[in-house]
Amino acid sequence: MTIGKFILGLLIAGGGFLITWKSEWLLNNFGRIAFAEKHLGSEGGSRLMYKLIGILFIIIGLMYATDLTDNLIASIVNVVFNTQIKVE
Repeated sequence: MTIGKFILGLLIAGGGFLITWKSEWLLNNFGRIAFAEKHLGSEGGSRLMYKLIGILFIIIGLMYATDLTDNLIASIVNVVFNTQIKVE
C-alpha cells in the first residue's frame, strides 16, 4: 500500500459521501432515474438509487485505501471461473 493509493481511496470515499449526502441536489440537477423509480419505489426510488451509488463508492474507496480490492477481485474470479487464484 502506498500513500498515493491511500489518499486516492479516501478521495473516492469522500466523493461517495458527497453523493449520499447531496442526493436531493443530484435529483434536482440530473433528474429522476426511470429504472430506480420503477423498481425501488414510486417517489423515492431515484433518491435511494443515488444514495446506494454513494454508499457503493464509499465501500470501494475504503477498500482501495486499505488495499483490500485485490482480495475481493480474486474471490469473485475464483467463484465465477472456478479457479484457485491466491492473493498474497
